[in-house]
Amino acid sequence: MHARHRRTGQEVAVKWIRDIRVGDDDVRAVVREAGCLTACRGAPAVLQIRDVAASATGDLFIVTELVDGGTLRDQLSLAVTRRFTEPRARVAMRQLLRGVASVHAAGVIHRDIKPDNVLVGRDGALKICDFGLATPAHLPFPEEDPSRVGTMWYRAPELVMGRRRYGAPVDMWALGCVMFELLTGQLLFADVETEDDLLREMLRLRHEMEADGVAAFKGLPSDLSQDAGDLLCGLLCFDEDERITTAEGLKHRWFSEKADSSCR
Repeated sequence: MHARHRRTGQEVAVKWIRDIRVGDDDVRAVVREAGCLTACRGAPAVLQIRDVAASATGDLFIVTELVDGGTLRDQLSLAVTRRFTEPRARVAMRQLLRGVASVHAAGVIHRDIKPDNVLVGRDGALKICDFGLATPAHLPFPEEDPSRVGTMWYRAPELVMGRRRYGAPVDMWALGCVMFELLTGQLLFADVETEDDLLREMLRLRHEMEADGVAAFKGLPSDLSQDAGDLLCGLLCFDEDERITTAEGLKHRWFSEKADSSCR
């Protein structure tokens, strides 16, 4: 919800968590979310936390900056073709890679990257938000059941296979799913309904990528550049140890000065 600071008059956004009790799992979740947001303070492509407050009735409030331009999902819906042009997708992906790089540099894994969790400012700047599933990346490894982490269609293979030891590469896979969605207007695994179906589709995609490269992806624009396809394959590498990192992604030739000139 929206609110206004009484003293400064500044507009903010407030996440309201009702009726929290001491020792409740919800308390730990809110503390973790606020801690992860605080760790990412100063990152330009991450929603900025302002404060955490509590009421006498047991409610908690996470106060953040207000970004009122809708979400990346909204932007996709508004696009005439329901997808972004390649130059527009490149601008968005660079911002997202920078944002996730800041999250990882802060020692945090977001674990729920998707267009719905990316806010769009009035100037077009993107802000990664909703750190409700974020977790510190340091040992011990996250203890949650992997099947409860993230949104199914953006969940990395290691999570789908039930692996409890995982790290930053889960966010990179999700970015690959987002990139595919920006370029096509469709979910990468749109027809799957269960974890088993999803894993079968992932294994099929891995096999086809090994044989055909980017041609394994159906629905991509026919004029998509080779560089875009190369980055997409790097982000959606089945093996987490070979999946591209944020640093490698930001240095990728798709983001070269020459490529940038085509979207001006």
